[in-house]
Amino acid sequence: SQQPSKDNPTKRGGEARRHVSSESPLPAAETSINVVVVVVPVASPNDLRILCFYYESLDKLSGPEVSIVDNADSEKFECKNSTKCSERIHRTSLLDSAFELLDVTFFNQTEYEPAQDMRKKFSYPSVTGVRRPESEEDIAFMSVLELGQLIKTKQISSEELTGIFLRRLKRYNPVLEAVITYTEELAYKQAKEADDLLAKEYTWVTRGPLHGIPYGLKDIIAVPHYKTTWGSRTFKDQVLNIEAWVYKRLKSAGAVLVAKLVSGSLAYDDIWFGGRTRNPWNIEEYSTGSSAGPAACTSAGMVPFAIGSETAGSITFPAARCGITALRPTFGTVGRTGVMSISESLDKLGPFCRGAADCTVVLDAIRGQDPNDLSSRNTSLDDPFKVDIAKLTVGYLDDAEMERASVQGCQYGSLRTELHCRIRSRYLEFHDGRGYVGSLDEWQRSRQDDDYEAQDQWPVELRRARMIPAVDYVQNEYGYSIFVIRVIVQQAQRARGKLIREVKESFNVDAFVGNATDWERVCMGNLVGMPVIVVPTGFKNISNTRRRTTITTGIYALPEHDHIALALAMAYQSVTDHHKQRPPIDDLGPNDSILDPPTVTIPP
Repeated sequence: SQQPSKDNPTKRGGEARRHVSSESPLPAAETSINVVVVVVPVASPNDLRILCFYYESLDKLSGPEVSIVDNADSEKFECKNSTKCSERIHRTSLLDSAFELLDVTFFNQTEYEPAQDMRKKFSYPSVTGVRRPESEEDIAFMSVLELGQLIKTKQISSEELTGIFLRRLKRYNPVLEAVITYTEELAYKQAKEADDLLAKEYTWVTRGPLHGIPYGLKDIIAVPHYKTTWGSRTFKDQVLNIEAWVYKRLKSAGAVLVAKLVSGSLAYDDIWFGGRTRNPWNIEEYSTGSSAGPAACTSAGMVPFAIGSETAGSITFPAARCGITALRPTFGTVGRTGVMSISESLDKLGPFCRGAADCTVVLDAIRGQDPNDLSSRNTSLDDPFKVDIAKLTVGYLDDAEMERASVQGCQYGSLRTELHCRIRSRYLEFHDGRGYVGSLDEWQRSRQDDDYEAQDQWPVELRRARMIPAVDYVQNEYGYSIFVIRVIVQQAQRARGKLIREVKESFNVDAFVGNATDWERVCMGNLVGMPVIVVPTGFKNISNTRRRTTITTGIYALPEHDHIALALAMAYQSVTDHHKQRPPIDDLGPNDSILDPPTVTIPP
């Protein structure tokens, strides 16, 4: 708890008060007890610091921006490890409704325990009768579950499988420009450990189907001793010797990291300091971003799966362009410690895979509460493999590009689902950023922005920005002082809460099918934390060529109902084979054959 200052007497207890909602029920007005808040840090259960705050009348408590106590009166009500406030504390413990405002419990009611992983593992389907193909090409396009079965039955070792994917990465990357760093030494080390463990009985059962499976990480995810460049020339030599939470999860599942894959510069678009990532289905197209590398590499069979991120479209757009299955999970499902942050309230991590079943397996490995990410939690997901789709009703939007598949038992309603809600605040992206804009001003005036990619996209705007201080720009453009942004952010968060409730109330189906790249839907889905899985549904021929472009759609569900979207995607893919198609990676164009070995320089 921080000491209040003359400029901000409300700062004490701010961490607790940030949970207060202006629409939460208040204690009864006739309550005579004037103790409003007791802040009890529980860093150690035997060392409690008690702070008593009092207020003249509870009916004045209307939201987080209201002052709790005057600075002049705060000190005389403070007590530390003494009995001075014991009577008032006892009376405060009776005010359960007041504590509901803060989403906390009274300090003596529960025993302090560290956060525990309460996840219930999914029940994976039995994969039997899998035989090792003769060609490495066929092996590369097998599903995660099939590859896991090959490893489990010792038809292939993890080291051999790792070698196959490393060779493919090095062979095709010169054209696709999708890899930033090969983690070859680490990969073979982890693969050998996986093989050694597999020699022990029951290892596959205890470690799961990802044991020994190679994969890639978007290069905004930190891995010790390897570069984490964020796709930017400025940070191309940056090494963050921390283990990202999602990397820890996959390592504990026995998965093998083979490469750090392209992120668009600073997690934006598909342009990075080494080039621009291309679409394996049509190299005249770019993969879009910013999870460009994970999408392109998974599509080309260069990795069985990869982890990407999304703030606004960075999973859905490249997955749709590259024709693969990818899941943007409910906000907070996957911990983000060790990952470059764009927006704490929007950033999400999710898997890129060849099929929905693989997405389910990977999600099961990486979901759960990250103790260092306050937004993460143990979401109460049901098992997608056990969802009874006969009980589901699915709506579809007019823009859904889908093939009418006869999925047994699933009710497809011939209806149009409308989400009756609007975003009423135009300031949702603003932060309390006085320090940020000051740094930006100095950064631009010193011409450090010349080091960043995509400078030619807004040349006039970027050069004009050097002439106008950032603080002046915000004040002149939006007509208010930078110092009131905090209030606007609070209003925006309340508007966001209302938007989430409106979306939930408008959901009259279990899920709906719609365009996964519609910008308005992308923004709304990310604002409310809604899960969506991108599913390939077909192809369109490109005129005057023999190449095709992929068609995809999205299956949307309510927050914390990822299992519904996953179950429907698995049902659809059980009767279609669009997700099993392979891009013509070995014949990229009339005059663009791939040499083996490649002659193009590999990125550092």
